[in-house]
Amino acid sequence: MNSSTDHPALRVFLVDDAALVRHRIAALFGALDGVEIVGEAEEPGAAFAGIAAGAADLVVTELHLNGGTGMELLALLAQRMPHVIVMVLTNRSGAWFRRACLASGAHYFFDKTSEFNLARNAIQRIAGEHRARTLPQPGAHHV
Repeated sequence: MNSSTDHPALRVFLVDDAALVRHRIAALFGALDGVEIVGEAEEPGAAFAGIAAGAADLVVTELHLNGGTGMELLALLAQRMPHVIVMVLTNRSGAWFRRACLASGAHYFFDKTSEFNLARNAIQRIAGEHRARTLPQPGAHHV
């Protein structure tokens, strides 16, 4: 975890069918300032439950999942947790997939192979914005 109680971390949940990929992404994204990885899953049902249990602010999902698809997870999140930011990070990065994901509720879409650094930079920016929203306001009194 890369945060303090004064500056709540951006809570990130990872969804990918490959455990080694999830662990690598967790290490890379979890090292970002203000980012906390709150869980991982490889299939949509477990992901949805984990996202809720971990009170995730951001979900990073692959489209190919065990026992389902990232599109199913997108639909579920758009319907039941519209406040959660969703980033698709996938090898299935054709224009059709990009349009379908964005139309289904994804906020971000990145090619895992060629746009990984863009995804990482976006998460760092989102974490900074999250921290700015959660900082105490000047003149506010805390009890």
